[in-house]
Amino acid sequence: MAEDTAERDHPLTPAGRLFLQKQMEQIINAAIAVEHPIDVAAIKSEIENSIMLKHPRFCSLMVSDSCGREHWRKTQVDLNRHVIVRHQPLSDDPSISDEDAVNDFLADLSVSSPLPTDKPLWEIHLLMAHKTMVFRVHHALGDGISLMSMLLSCCRRADDPAQRPTIGGVAAASAPRRRWSHVWTLLKVVWFTLVYVLEFGLRVMCLRDKTTAVSGGSGVELWPRRLATARFRLEDMKAVKRAVTGATINDVLFGIISCGLSRYLDIKSPKALPEGLRITGVAMVNLRTQTGLQDLSKLMNGNSGTRWGNKFGMLLLPVYYHSDGSDPIPFLKRSKSMIDKKKLSLEGPFSYNIGYLVMSLFGAKFASILNYRIVCNTTFTISNVIGPQEKITAACNPVKYLRVTSSSLPHAITMHMVSYAGMADLQILVAKEIISDPKILAKCFEDALQEMKEAAKTTTTS
Repeated sequence: MAEDTAERDHPLTPAGRLFLQKQMEQIINAAIAVEHPIDVAAIKSEIENSIMLKHPRFCSLMVSDSCGREHWRKTQVDLNRHVIVRHQPLSDDPSISDEDAVNDFLADLSVSSPLPTDKPLWEIHLLMAHKTMVFRVHHALGDGISLMSMLLSCCRRADDPAQRPTIGGVAAASAPRRRWSHVWTLLKVVWFTLVYVLEFGLRVMCLRDKTTAVSGGSGVELWPRRLATARFRLEDMKAVKRAVTGATINDVLFGIISCGLSRYLDIKSPKALPEGLRITGVAMVNLRTQTGLQDLSKLMNGNSGTRWGNKFGMLLLPVYYHSDGSDPIPFLKRSKSMIDKKKLSLEGPFSYNIGYLVMSLFGAKFASILNYRIVCNTTFTISNVIGPQEKITAACNPVKYLRVTSSSLPHAITMHMVSYAGMADLQILVAKEIISDPKILAKCFEDALQEMKEAAKTTTTS
């Protein structure tokens, strides 16, 4: 009997084991707001008939063997334990909007709110009063690309209910095709890789960002959180992108972050910081061959380059403080130059493979300590996942927005952007004792995009 049980068990991936460690445990919280009241029976029916309950990770318990090593063990899913219905409003204050109430709920979930381990590590909260579904899933089950692909497999296109949402690619931070025959290009690849690998080592040991009004540190992951949303029109981002030759949406995003953080720091500590001060972010980069969302059948079949799970590397992405924000376009140019060098290097694949090696040789606990130190020595976390290009429905109910955040980290700022039907929502999770007014920070980001757009018009006209 014990042998039969062992045969049914499947070991966790190294990345999955990392996300179960106390210091780095991560739960992804996705908010899906719909236009009409939620039909609980329809939601349950959609889940029962979806590919989700056929996926082994979504119908397996996380168990530990006698040596303390974690495994997945197949179990029967009781849908009533996973779908949690809440009829009462999240707040008694009628002046608080649905969006703010849901953001407050997500902020509370981000701190010390683990998923029960006596059932598969996911659940869906139906906030009936706010017409919002909150999909909670442990990061050990998969990364943002895998989980977004899974989530959208349960949805349909609003303009054609017979079709699944379009899962197009995106110009992401993954490595571009390289012309290895060019000796100069090869030399730059080697040089940038060596420089960035050395920085990784220094970040683990001693190198730390200068303390500012947005800095976190060890223990900050346990502090209470607040959550605000910055909204961007993708057309505005594309208009800015066209102002700089070869720029991408990710370049624009980091230009916005650099400019917005500079504006916010000017508000909180005017003239207190040196020009060009480096503020370092930690970003996750998709290492699959195909960028963007994935064909779920390929993910589940484990095809080379598109397998299910956590297939991402880590990048250290610096932005720089500048007090003179009269022309925001230089923020974009600096961001593009930095990201071009990062894409040319092998930093992402190196971080993934060295992490795998450390996990294999020294175990998950040691690997989590190294990752924790990197986070403590930087300033913010950011991710960017492409969502559906068109309007979608969930159980025949039109979706208003998709937003994602995660468990808190030692950073005082954690940002996750998801695009959906022409909009991009940036969820800004902050430690409220450090950043008490995240809506001001969100406004700084939104204003930065608008100022870049106006400057781009002027550049094009001239």
